[in-house]
Amino acid sequence: METITYERRKIYDGILRLIHAWNGIAILFMIITVLISGLFEHGPGEKTVWLIHIYGGYALVTGLVARLVWGFVGPAHARFSDMWHPKNWWQALRSFNLRSMPRFGHDTLASAAYLTIYAVLLMMAATGLSLAAVEHSIGPLAPWLADSIWLKDLFKEPHEFGYNVIIAFVVIHIAALIWHEWKDRTPTAQSMVSGYQYRIQPTEEKHHD
Repeated sequence: METITYERRKIYDGILRLIHAWNGIAILFMIITVLISGLFEHGPGEKTVWLIHIYGGYALVTGLVARLVWGFVGPAHARFSDMWHPKNWWQALRSFNLRSMPRFGHDTLASAAYLTIYAVLLMMAATGLSLAAVEHSIGPLAPWLADSIWLKDLFKEPHEFGYNVIIAFVVIHIAALIWHEWKDRTPTAQSMVSGYQYRIQPTEEKHHD
């Protein structure tokens, strides 16, 4: 029977894990409210659902701001520099090899997706706040955009595109975690709960005379 030995290190700090959970719950809440809105389309409850969606957006914006700040002032593995690996990305593209070398911290190739999704979320925040002002005359942008209904399509189309990107990312992200748990035999998903990462230690082969 094969014995696997792991090296364990505390990588992710408590604040990062809290922000990650906050943003994950906020994104899930936003997706649910969008799905529910279809049940009330053109009905008396539609506006209420969208107002709830907007307030959920405020929570997500708060989490994004916290992540941005922590990405610059937090511990080493919380910083965006831990996700910046352009050399690895270029080599992966040239060789069509999407398998990363095991390391503690953010996966070198998956980090490209993480940074991209943060950019998409920031775009979603900007267009969402704009739509809240244009369509509902509420939010921090209301003094400038309230009732400018002619701007609706300008913000709505990128907002809906970003929504589809986020849905795809969530599905791929969960699938990738399951894949790593099964294929690499390494407890991956728990790292944002416990803060610990595990890496398989290489075993020395024993030769008998």
